[in-house]
Amino acid sequence: MNILVTGSNGFVGRNLVHNLEEIRDGKNRTRPDISIGEIMTYDIGSTQDELEYACKRADFVFNLAGVNRPKDPAEFQTGNTGFAKTLLDTLERSGNHCPVMLSSSSQATLTGRFAGSEYGKSKLAAEELFFEYGSRTGVKVLVYRFPNLFGKWCRPHYNSAVATFCNAIANDEEYTVNDPSTDLELLYIDDLVEEMFDALEGKEHRTEDGKYCYVPTTYHVTLGEIVNLLKQFEDMPKSLFMPEIPDGSFAKKLYSTYLSYLPESKMVYSFKSNIDERGNFTELIRTHKCGQFSINVANPGITRGLHWHNSKWEIFIVVAGHGLIRQRRIGIDPDTGKEYPIIEFEVSGEDMKAVQMLPGYTHSITNLSDTDNLVTVMWANEMFDKDHPDTFHEPVDIKGDL
Repeated sequence: MNILVTGSNGFVGRNLVHNLEEIRDGKNRTRPDISIGEIMTYDIGSTQDELEYACKRADFVFNLAGVNRPKDPAEFQTGNTGFAKTLLDTLERSGNHCPVMLSSSSQATLTGRFAGSEYGKSKLAAEELFFEYGSRTGVKVLVYRFPNLFGKWCRPHYNSAVATFCNAIANDEEYTVNDPSTDLELLYIDDLVEEMFDALEGKEHRTEDGKYCYVPTTYHVTLGEIVNLLKQFEDMPKSLFMPEIPDGSFAKKLYSTYLSYLPESKMVYSFKSNIDERGNFTELIRTHKCGQFSINVANPGITRGLHWHNSKWEIFIVVAGHGLIRQRRIGIDPDTGKEYPIIEFEVSGEDMKAVQMLPGYTHSITNLSDTDNLVTVMWANEMFDKDHPDTFHEPVDIKGDL
């Protein structure tokens, strides 16, 4: 299947072309029914000859070309309606009856705050050209009215408030929220691309009357909610709190978008380590509902831990070095009248295993090496609370620990 993408240098075009290439090159194998041959691109600077060539060879056309913010409003008609006509005329002259998709806009409804929109009028006129073309030629036409888009590579200060806020907060620039209660319908770029793949497979989503196509996943979010989330993302390297980002949530997709605007200076950040003669302990990530991750470094021959918890539990994973983890249920076994037996796990970075520290069990980890540090990744089901630490000193070996 040969594919033509017009507007290939734009926000949607770049994302679509790169993802089409991943399928073509066998790197994305989630769409086995799509076989891609040539990917032909057209944008400002391309020639009519290049368009003629592509229109003769294309098996599917994505028309993403358009004008969003011209200096002269008359350019809306030239860039949106005018090019739509040029594309369809070229396809028809070529005798090519392949499916053709149009990227339109919710502004084409010309209702509400879009009433009188010159951009919306130009998109509506392009839609009418496409529908007429499909009716007259029998060609399959797919017209999408996209809402506000967001995602990586979207241009700030252009046509996306999300891109503008992400860029400003990531780069410590000033920004203004005129009305935090303003509600936006937002479509994430990866969801849009997946719908384009559905279209290639002939599985596009259509409205009940079948006239328009649509992307099934969008989000209604206020400007205030967007900025509040972005401030949480910005604060994460300092607070170590990872905001809640459930799978499929707007927050998860916004976080990915925000990160794509980070400058080099913010791609790396430091931690506060608690260092003493035993080694060091460093918190990595905190969460509000799923505990925290930490790194523990034990110097050669050092034993750390020697405490138990009522409710807290932990998972230890040694990633470097050679160590011994020991646990003992506290108290006396009523059946034997003796202390509970010590349970031991020899661990190393060469054979990584996850060892669970159980509530009610005192536990320790000992570096068995005389020369190398023991490095352990730790997860605890709750963050440390200095006012309610739930941590009580207790030797594992009653006879005496190191």
